[in-house]
Amino acid sequence: MASAVSPPEGGRRPDEVAPRRSDRSPWNWLLLIPIVVPLIVPFYNRVEPTLLGWPFFYWMQLVFVALGVVTTVVVYRATRRSGTERAAARDAIARDAARKREG
Repeated sequence: MASAVSPPEGGRRPDEVAPRRSDRSPWNWLLLIPIVVPLIVPFYNRVEPTLLGWPFFYWMQLVFVALGVVTTVVVYRATRRSGTERAAARDAIARDAARKREG
């Protein structure tokens, strides 16, 4: 008698396969902000206001570095896997490594 669930291509059961990871999250669009904003130089190409004697042009570029860090942290935290997904991925990697060693 045939089983109701047939294994996928390659002969592995679904519980033996690592969960698929999609990097197509809408959160990734936020990463364009720290790339595009510093390229719009006319918006910050001026001397005033100064900050501790630094012209606006220079200290605003340091703000853009901080903006890049904050944006990256936000996207990372919003798109990271849950604990169960990370555990399933680790288990799948361990199983694949064991299979390669066996033959």
